[in-house]
Amino acid sequence: MVFVWDKKKRPLMPCTEKRARVLLKRGRAVIHRLYPFTIRLKDRLLEESVLQPVGLKCDPGSKITGVALVRRDETPDGYLDHALHLSEIAHRGDAVRERMQKRAAYRRRRRTAHLRYRAPRFDNRRRAHGWLPPALRSRVDNVLSWANRYRRWAPLAFIEVESVRFDTQALQNPEVSGVEYQRGELFGYEVREYRLEKWGRRCAYCGAAGVPLEIEHIVPQSRGGSHRVSNLTLACRACNQAKGNRTAAAFGHPDVQAQAKAPLKHAAAVNTTRYAIRNGLSAMSLPVRTWTGGRTKWNRERFCLPKTHALDALCVGDMAGVSGANAPVLEITAQGRGQRCRTNVDAYGFPRGYRLRSKTVHGFRTGDLVCAAVPKGKYTGVHIDPVVVRASGSFRVGKADGIAWRYCRLLQRADGYGYAKGGSGASSPRRERRGFRRRVVW
Repeated sequence: MVFVWDKKKRPLMPCTEKRARVLLKRGRAVIHRLYPFTIRLKDRLLEESVLQPVGLKCDPGSKITGVALVRRDETPDGYLDHALHLSEIAHRGDAVRERMQKRAAYRRRRRTAHLRYRAPRFDNRRRAHGWLPPALRSRVDNVLSWANRYRRWAPLAFIEVESVRFDTQALQNPEVSGVEYQRGELFGYEVREYRLEKWGRRCAYCGAAGVPLEIEHIVPQSRGGSHRVSNLTLACRACNQAKGNRTAAAFGHPDVQAQAKAPLKHAAAVNTTRYAIRNGLSAMSLPVRTWTGGRTKWNRERFCLPKTHALDALCVGDMAGVSGANAPVLEITAQGRGQRCRTNVDAYGFPRGYRLRSKTVHGFRTGDLVCAAVPKGKYTGVHIDPVVVRASGSFRVGKADGIAWRYCRLLQRADGYGYAKGGSGASSPRRERRGFRRRVVW
């Protein structure tokens, strides 16, 4: 489907691609945006149009969030939701976390270096109510940002979101129940004594006893491991240093890693952000209803739909049926808008180059989607790809390097997201869809 605006840039009912081509060919509409494709009518007002109930459905996830725009029809058996638009938003929480760790390492080095003394500050160091770590805040902001975008592009009447809370103890041990569930894993132990008892007061890798033992992460923190007791073991100094940043299985001890329970960082991320997403959507002055994950699974199974993020979003809520599950899925990847640091550093934190102080060169910025018509030379032809700008005016458009700026024409400004045309909603999962022609990365 194609999003439609009236002449005053107010949302109308989306139309089909065929209808959009007819409107553009007759000169009744102009292209306003390419991804997602949006047109603006030149001879129509909102007051002259008839709107139908359009809703936004959302299935928030730790890595990928599914979104579905539906048109709701009322039938004798209940509501029938027809999919108008399906999309999947890939978050960049891991990238944010890595950048935060790098920034902390740079600051740590500056504190120990022979630099000027800066007195410590303790003013305004309180965290605001509802504060979230940057990696989690990035996920919440992505969902709320796209909800507001869809509200500008389509006449939304309601919002339905899946608000699920994972039981982390049941995820670790599905058979837990009764008093054992209430007491937890560390009942009657201190953490240090629990580790000694669990691992037999000996090294978990070489079995050495009677030697100084060190606390060791089975899955290192650099690979997503946590400080949970189930991810901690005991090792002698020689084994700890020999293992390095490898997992226990990569170190040659899969039996030790088998005792470490499944990581729960994704479940914890969903549990932490569910209230922030719900409160943010409620602030949009639209009716918001929350549903459980069990309801979504029940709808998906009775409608015989495969499990994908977009179709999970389509199955959120109370409905009698769905249609349009084969609609194409727009894959959206959060890329960010660059970084404030204008100095490039090597692996050790030393400067190795500097970025442009001004991001704009001849009216273009890195990540803008451009159409470069090269009349002669090695890259003769038309190239439609994101651009990488240089101060010299010699740009790189896709794989074509050395394109003069005067050959470029702006198609769409960079907005911090990458776009790709995936398969249909009822096709294979996201990681197996490779049928799109061009991947646009801002």
